[in-house]
Amino acid sequence: MVFIVHSLTQAVGAASAAAEAGHAVVIASAADAGISAGPGWFKAVIDAVRETAPTAEFSAVLDCGDDAGAAQGAIRAGIDAVVFTGREDVAARLQAIAEESNSRILTERPQPAHDLLALFFADGETVRRRCAEILAGGSTP
Repeated sequence: MVFIVHSLTQAVGAASAAAEAGHAVVIASAADAGISAGPGWFKAVIDAVRETAPTAEFSAVLDCGDDAGAAQGAIRAGIDAVVFTGREDVAARLQAIAEESNSRILTERPQPAHDLLALFFADGETVRRRCAEILAGGSTP
């Protein structure tokens, strides 16, 4: 299950619900977040999630669009997977770099995904409950 998060609250809510349900999930950034917010922001979010929900099984995916520099920054930061939609030859070079860092390059966003944007201003408990409903087979937010 893929959750697209826009905040730390959403990432923690998705991970906490996944831990409670015993599911592994993917915590993915919004499109182009590697460009607008940066790899450092996403790495800090993921580190905080791992500290807050230590039993959660998840992988992290940062979307860097077609920005090779942002993708390299995400690889250096230790992000599990990086979405890069630029040229194929650049993607191949990034993949070689990523493999050395135990990361990987995706040329498309993971689908299907549950975008939590509608819960942007929701409190953590509301986000966690909604993610739990989704994991239990409920509809998208």
